[in-house]
Amino acid sequence: GVWSGFGVGVTHVTLPAVRAAEAYAAIEQYGVTHLCAAPTVLSMLTDPATARPLSRPVRVVTAGSPPHARTIADMNALGFHVTQAYGLTETSPLITVAELSAAQEALPTAERAPLVARQGFEMLLAGEVEVLAEDLSPVPHDGQTLGEIMVRGNLVMKGYFRNPEATERALAGGWFHTGDVAVTHPDGRIEIRDRNKDVIISGGENISSVEIEGVLYAHPAVREAVVVAMPDPRWGEVPCAFVALHGGHAASPEDLTAHVRTRLAGFKVPKHYEFRDDLPKTASGKFQKYVLRAELWEGQTRLVN
Repeated sequence: GVWSGFGVGVTHVTLPAVRAAEAYAAIEQYGVTHLCAAPTVLSMLTDPATARPLSRPVRVVTAGSPPHARTIADMNALGFHVTQAYGLTETSPLITVAELSAAQEALPTAERAPLVARQGFEMLLAGEVEVLAEDLSPVPHDGQTLGEIMVRGNLVMKGYFRNPEATERALAGGWFHTGDVAVTHPDGRIEIRDRNKDVIISGGENISSVEIEGVLYAHPAVREAVVVAMPDPRWGEVPCAFVALHGGHAASPEDLTAHVRTRLAGFKVPKHYEFRDDLPKTASGKFQKYVLRAELWEGQTRLVN
């Protein structure tokens, strides 16, 4: 997105740090029309403490981690039009876009936002993008059967530099294995359910951390939510939720548990909650789940029942 902007001579507006108030001021001062941001930045922009309706529409492309329908709906209410794209460095990078038909664009926000939250359809130049089972056969287009997003084509990397073992694993069977667990919906739209390493296996049941996070984001007090596995003597591992709340809002573990129980099976409900305002992120805004997971498994985090 950045390079195509330079190519047509647009003005780029940059900030020394991502702060919602400064972002809104810049949007109005410079007449910003397009914004590229990770979902965590969108959460900052929709925080009730700083959010403000726009005087003109702004088109947003978000990528980096799966956004949640609640965040997209909140952005729409402020005047942002959100589209999601998905990809990896190894695929040059973007390979799918959450494209909507004209009829879907006209849907009420509550119906439109969940469609944008899915990763969508293969981009024109992306090569082949499929959700495949372990035997490399396509999963049924039922929106339920889990597989892994795999890619092949001329945009896929040749391999990892001086790492033939990792290259062989990543390109096994002639497909690049993204590590993203997903389903394919009847209309062909791809939806990520989790990263392979982030799936929580509790008592033999596979639990999607992304699914639980999406439900937590639907709670009006929740600004950010990250769900990871924590050790459990009975079930092996269970979900633990790290939560940041909107300014001026409050929610107890009991409140969040009651909220999740109305939407998900009981075994998917987080067994512990940790409330933080400084959830660890990469420079691109992705949550560092491995950091939180390491704290739990090393016994360094205070858990709140």
